[in-house]
Order: sequence, then structure tokens, then C-alpha cells
Amino acid sequence: MGYTISNQPVEKAIPLSEPEISGNEWKYVRECLDTGWVSSSGGYVTRFEEMVAGYVGGVAVATVNGTAALHVSMTALGVCNGDEVIVPALTFIAPVNAVRYCGASPVFMDCDPDTLCMDTAKLAEFLHEECCQAHDGLTYNRSTNRRVKAVVAVHVCGHPARMDEIASLCAAGNIHIIEDATESLGSEFIGSKTGSFGSVGCFSFNGNKILTCGGGGMVVTADRLFAGRIRHLTTQAKSDPFEYEHDEVGYNYRLTNVQAAIGVAQMERIDEFVATKRANAYLYRDALSGLDQVRLLWEGPGVRSNFWFYTLKTAKLHKAGLISHLLSEGIQVRPLWKPVNSLGMYTEFQSYRVERAVEAYESCLNLPCSLSLTPEDIYRVTGAIKDYFKG
Repeated sequence: MGYTISNQPVEKAIPLSEPEISGNEWKYVRECLDTGWVSSSGGYVTRFEEMVAGYVGGVAVATVNGTAALHVSMTALGVCNGDEVIVPALTFIAPVNAVRYCGASPVFMDCDPDTLCMDTAKLAEFLHEECCQAHDGLTYNRSTNRRVKAVVAVHVCGHPARMDEIASLCAAGNIHIIEDATESLGSEFIGSKTGSFGSVGCFSFNGNKILTCGGGGMVVTADRLFAGRIRHLTTQAKSDPFEYEHDEVGYNYRLTNVQAAIGVAQMERIDEFVATKRANAYLYRDALSGLDQVRLLWEGPGVRSNFWFYTLKTAKLHKAGLISHLLSEGIQVRPLWKPVNSLGMYTEFQSYRVERAVEAYESCLNLPCSLSLTPEDIYRVTGAIKDYFKG
């Protein structure tokens, strides 16, 4: 889609997503600089891991970014060449790329029309005997004869997927769940934090996330031994504390102490951040109520979303024009991801009845979501949306 942007002068821009750096970040980073603990060793890494583990539940291992968290989790679970991993067609590309890093093949699944998370009804259909078969307690794809090793459940824009249904389906087929919670720190499903439902949960602390270190990621698991395996792989698989002995191919996926210091300061305010995101979501929804041409994506039953991004759905014919109008008004917005199965390097892989993901891409856009948004900012955004439809 092409977007036309006016050259007329506008008010001060409202950014899409800016980090909130107004707590103890400077204090903790200065301590790292003053003491010389700036690299991958230092007390803040451990402290950050413990804070995230205590918040989500389980044991946590810090990584350099969310993609690394996904990759090392798949590697530790034994995902490899000849395996298949079921992934959403509608997602940021990182979890799909991680499948390919392991040499495995993605199978693309459609999205739910309301949450945009994985369609669990279609997942159940695919895992049924018509598409898959059981052998020695494992699940195999009938059309490829490859083992279905894992399902990646992505909590799209912070809204939790139906983890109860996904867990039931995967347990029946001895399939691992890799919970991509990179967008959903602070979200809850039936009273538990996202990242705590799968074999492993993965988080991202990129600059646009609800909590940021500028970069960074985290793996969370209930299995302490598995966490040790993750840590081993992320530190180049070094097997001796002094000698340079390595017992397998590992990765330099460690988080720096400086980044972790920022993360600690951010974690001190995570409840405040989630509350702000949720309050702003209600402001957006109330301000847009009565405008029939748009609908704000909302949390489902049994869910408490962190509303990482505020996603607006409109008719396909309005999407490009609305985006151009908002950009022209100095309001930064972005389109939803293109379905990954439509990208050139992934068209050869199997897609199972992917239809709604295409519809979502054609009709959805993300609105400004910075923690620093004021009510006036939100009313300016929603006012511009209303003006577009008046025209």
C-alpha cells in the first residue's frame, strides 16, 4: 500500500512509541560506569533476572534481545532440521526467523479476528487426524511426514492468546509451547502472567516495548535445569569457569550490565506502566465510541492486556487514506505486519487456511502508544480520525 503525506505544516508530532525514562535509570547506569561493570558481568544482570522471574514466575535468563531469547529457547528444546513449528501468519517476523535459524520448517496458522492471536479452532483442525497423525506419542504432519515439535503462541500487541486451549491441544500431541510474550509483559490470562504458560516464555525489551533496556530480552521457564541449559547456550557453551573449554556450539547472547541496570529501573515501575497503558486504552475507546467506521482491538474474556499497542480496525478501503491523513497531521502510526507467509522467503512453506491474517493486515493500523501520552494527545489523535471520516 502507498501512503500520501501532505507537506503542510503541522503541530508538534505525536510519536508512535517513545520510552519512558524518568526513574532510577541514570542513577543505576552511572553506578555501572563508576564501578566499571559495564559488560555482561555485574550485579544488575542478576537483579534484573530475579525481578522478572518474581514478576512472571519461574526462573529467568537475560539475553541480548527477544529474537535471541526465541532462538536459544528453540535450540534448547531440540528444534532442528526435519522438525516443524506452528507459527502465526500474523506476527512480527522474529519467531519465524528463529525457526529457520534452527533449520526447522514453519507451518503458518491463521489469526483470530478479534484478538489477532493464533486461531485455536484452526489449530485444532490442523492437529486433527486429517492433517496430522500420532506415532509413538509424537505428532507428525501427514503431508510432509515431519514431526510437529512446537507451537509458538504470540500475544499480539499485548493481548494474550487462548493459552488454555493451546496448552490442551499441545499436551495431547506432545508438542512444546514456546510462548512469545515479547509484546505482553504485564498481561494476564486467567489470573497468571503471560510467559508462564509454555515450556518457555520469551520477552523483549526493545525501545518500543512497555519496558525497555534499549534492547535486551529474557527467557523465563518453570524448569530450573532447563534454565541452566539456556544460560549455558547463551554464554558460548563454556564448560569450565577458568579454561576456555566449550562442549557444544553456543552463542554470545548475554545482556550487558548497563542494559540490565536500565531494566531494573524500569521493572521498579512496571505496575505503573501497565496501569497507564490500560487507562489510555480506555480513553481511546471512549473517544472513538459512536464512530461506526472504526473499532479498537480489545482484550477478550479472562484477559487483562497490557495494551502494548492500540490497534485500530477500519474498512480496507479506508486504511491507506487514514494512515496518510494521520501522518500528515504529525501523528505517527504504522500498519500491521504483512502476513509472514506472504513474504518471498516463506511462500514455499505450508500455510493452513490463512485468510483472516490477510484481512487484518488490510484493515488494521497501530496508533500512538507512548507512556507519556497525555489525554490531550489522545483527543488530538481521535479528533484527527473523526475529521478524516467527516471529509
